Amino acid sequence: MTIKEIQQEIIEEFSMFDDWMDRYEYIIDLGKSLPIINDKFKLDENLIKGCQSKVWLYSELENETIKYSADSDAILTKGIAAILLRVYSGQKPADILTTETNFIDEIGLKEHLSPTRANGLVSMIKQIKLYAIAQQTKLVN
Repeated sequence: MTIKEIQQEIIEEFSMFDDWMDRYEYIIDLGKSLPIINDKFKLDENLIKGCQSKVWLYSELENETIKYSADSDAILTKGIAAILLRVYSGQKPADILTTETNFIDEIGLKEHLSPTRANGLVSMIKQIKLYAIAQQTKLVN
C-alpha cells in the first residue's frame, strides 16, 4: 500500500468513533499491538528530543525501504508511534519525504493532545523524516 492509501485507511478508521474517549482507547490499543523494539535500540541516540515521555525510534534500510521500530514508556505515546510506523515503515525514503502529514489534522489528533504531546508528535514526524533523509543518502551513494 502507498502512504496515501494507509493514511486514508486511518482516516476512515477514526471516523467510525463518535467521541474522543473512544479514539484515545483505540490509540492505546494500537500501542499495545506495536511490536516490541529490540532492547539494543533503546539507546540515548535513538530517543526523540521534545517528547514528554521517553520515545525510542530506530530505522534501518531493508530492500530500499525503511523499516522503523519504536517504543515508549507512555501507552498513549506508544499508540501514536504505532500510527506513524503503520504509515511510514516499509516505505521508500523518497516517498516518506514527499508525502504530507495532513491525515493527522484530518483525524483531529494534534488538536486533541496536550501541548507537550502535540510537540512530541511533531518531533516524531521530524525524526522519521530525518531518518528518511539519512537512508536516502545511503541509497544514492
